[in-house]
Amino acid sequence: MTSTGGGDGSWLRAVAGDGGRGPLFARGGQLVHGPRRLGELVHGRPPGVTGNQWSTAIREGYDLVVCAADTARPVFAVEIGPVAPAGSAEQRVERLKNAVAEAVGLPVLRIGSPTLRADEHGRQIVAYLLDARGYAALGAGEPDDADALPVGFRDILGRLPDGRTGHVNDLGALARSAAVQAYVSRRLVDPIVRGLHVRWSGGAAEGWSWVRVRQGACLVERVTVHEQRVSAGVDPGRLAEDLAAVAIGERMRAPDTAEPVLTPHDELLAEIRRLESRRGEMTGGFAFAYLCAD
Repeated sequence: MTSTGGGDGSWLRAVAGDGGRGPLFARGGQLVHGPRRLGELVHGRPPGVTGNQWSTAIREGYDLVVCAADTARPVFAVEIGPVAPAGSAEQRVERLKNAVAEAVGLPVLRIGSPTLRADEHGRQIVAYLLDARGYAALGAGEPDDADALPVGFRDILGRLPDGRTGHVNDLGALARSAAVQAYVSRRLVDPIVRGLHVRWSGGAAEGWSWVRVRQGACLVERVTVHEQRVSAGVDPGRLAEDLAAVAIGERMRAPDTAEPVLTPHDELLAEIRRLESRRGEMTGGFAFAYLCAD
């Protein structure tokens, strides 16, 4: 399915706050709403979308919707959660929803993670995105022009919660601090949360994070970030890696009775080497070849 003229967003309508479903919070002149179905965000079926396609798509929803405070019209929608398995019915429905969102001009940011969830992490993530986009807009008026600023949002230095100086806009900072504490208490054999990120040509960015729980075994998380007609305000690869660190922190906070699923270090190393072998499919290449000799 291709866009047929609604890509300017003219099909989008103001998001109502009726029925006790007002905005979750306001930030930077924008309102953030909780879950909304696609059918609640558009005026009607755009040309080129069949009735069957439309009836399926409008029942699908988004975890959070960011709207302009003055018009209440959607600026972008956010999804957070597991990626649908390849070839599954869920993936086919997801593709249909993506195509309809493209046709009506609805920007969408998708965060794929087996651990992160909108209920627990959505507000923090969306607040971060709004701050990053607002900061980037100071450069030349648009979030995509972040490179015009002398220091990117993610690279701003300041005082961290533990008193150290570091990157205050690193979403994974708390997880990195927790790893140090876990190392001190001998729950980890290494205090460093390591990671990498790539950006696939014409597709999503992908970030990995891992920490050594015991000799030869790691806790590993992978997150994807897919920008569809919207900029996160920061490099999506670095965002994906930071979110993977957040997921590591969530799993480290699990009760001691819940034994985490660990990845053998040799297996992780082999996966990194396989990733490196696909550098031709990446935008900007692979900057983490040094990890292949870890």
